[in-house]
Amino acid sequence: MDWLTQSLLLLISLVANIFSAFAGGGAGLLQFPVLIFLGLPFGVALATHKVASVALGVGATIRNLREGNLQRRLTLFIVSFGIPGVVIGASVILFVPDRNAEIALGLLTVGLGLYSVFKSELGQSVTQITQSPRHYLLGGAVLFCIGILNGSLTSGTGLFVTLWLVRWFGLDYKTAVAHTLVFVGLFWNGSGAITLGLIGEIRWEWLPALLLGSLIGGYIGAHLAITCGNRWIKRAFEVLTLAVGLKLIIG
Repeated sequence: MDWLTQSLLLLISLVANIFSAFAGGGAGLLQFPVLIFLGLPFGVALATHKVASVALGVGATIRNLREGNLQRRLTLFIVSFGIPGVVIGASVILFVPDRNAEIALGLLTVGLGLYSVFKSELGQSVTQITQSPRHYLLGGAVLFCIGILNGSLTSGTGLFVTLWLVRWFGLDYKTAVAHTLVFVGLFWNGSGAITLGLIGEIRWEWLPALLLGSLIGGYIGAHLAITCGNRWIKRAFEVLTLAVGLKLIIG
């Protein structure tokens, strides 16, 4: 690849991952379509994007571990219920048409953004939730379904996790974003990258610029999420969900 293309990939990756790490998802909104625009087939672009997204999780993890605000039990649920769904989604996406699913996912993503817009106090503070086995089991089942979407369509599914952690598990936006970035970015995307790498193709020569942009962008975005208030994170979440949803619908 020439230096101009590598520079473009670095810039797109950096911007996409700063916004994603700040709002709790959505890196695929810019990064994934650009890979397709530059000539990669859908499956190859998806696998390459997944590998690059792991660096987002690494960058966010480095920043968030310094804060010590990750919950051990919730961590176990996000990883345990999400990864099997990611593997299933990544295993089937290369063999099915994707346009109808993209439109459905786009409509749902727009709905999430509008839900947050009209719930003005959503995620502004931690909410006490009854922690019964049934509550956690249902919460884990939804994380499993989101994992399937994460492994297959990739764009915007981190935003689903962020809102679910706020709505179902009672976290504020800042804490929810931290969990999403570390465990979705690192573990979910890592398992999806391995699965797609085994059954598909990864464009390795594209990865240096993408990985560097994801790593730096993840760290910067996580820092902004930690230092800014919940209100700013909520607004960024709403903007990205609406943008991601419209992009999926329009194509």
